[in-house]
Amino acid sequence: MTARYLRMRHILFGALFCGFSFAKAAPALADGCQLVIQGEGVVSAVIDQRTLRLEDGRDIRLAGVEVVAGEPANRRPALAALIGRRVTLRGERDDPDRYGRQTAFIYLGTSTSSVQSDLLARGEALVSAEVSDKSCAAELAAAEAAARQTRRGTWAESSVVKSAERPDDILARIGQFAIVEGYVRSVRAVGGTIYLNFGPRWTRDFAATISRRIMPSFEAAGIAPMSFEQRRIRVRGWIERRGGPRVEVLRVGQIEVAHD
Repeated sequence: MTARYLRMRHILFGALFCGFSFAKAAPALADGCQLVIQGEGVVSAVIDQRTLRLEDGRDIRLAGVEVVAGEPANRRPALAALIGRRVTLRGERDDPDRYGRQTAFIYLGTSTSSVQSDLLARGEALVSAEVSDKSCAAELAAAEAAARQTRRGTWAESSVVKSAERPDDILARIGQFAIVEGYVRSVRAVGGTIYLNFGPRWTRDFAATISRRIMPSFEAAGIAPMSFEQRRIRVRGWIERRGGPRVEVLRVGQIEVAHD
């Protein structure tokens, strides 16, 4: 990846590094992801690949990322290097989710790059497209793009992005977060739903659905779902089965035109 390529995405990365150390965080731009500080604490345990526990008992869920489904069970959790480290929590709000977890961006020391960005840059996570702050979303997307371009971590495997032409492979990921890529054959509006159809058979082929309720978000972004027809796109989200495999699009960021 060239320096020019990175500048086009409005973010600078330091040297990408191997292993599980977070000591050398990739620098972010000064006007990048700078959400309000929502607290701090010392990490005492790793609950799962997206959840940390602090010494004061709080469980912190990493905002903006999802783990890669099908990772080897013997892979050391990347977050284990944070145990015993003091972290700063940033976010738009600090109220807990229904499981009592606080969702936040996590920072080490004086680093301006979040732990999430570092995980993405090493190919240890995928962008979830759930972040509403544009600067933060852009930073995460650039970090993932860096890993994809250099085939780091999970991107070294050819199966990270599922082909829309292989619905059976997609169905194997039901209930999991995945990225699906393919050509949109048609776009149809039925009732209150817009369907991006990647094949001619709705009972078998992959489709992405967009509720008319979120159309104002697409309009605000200057995007018309009809414009995706006959274009190659990537859709990220949770795999469901409704006849064929489906992904429900709840946010504009779940869809991107595939340029690479």
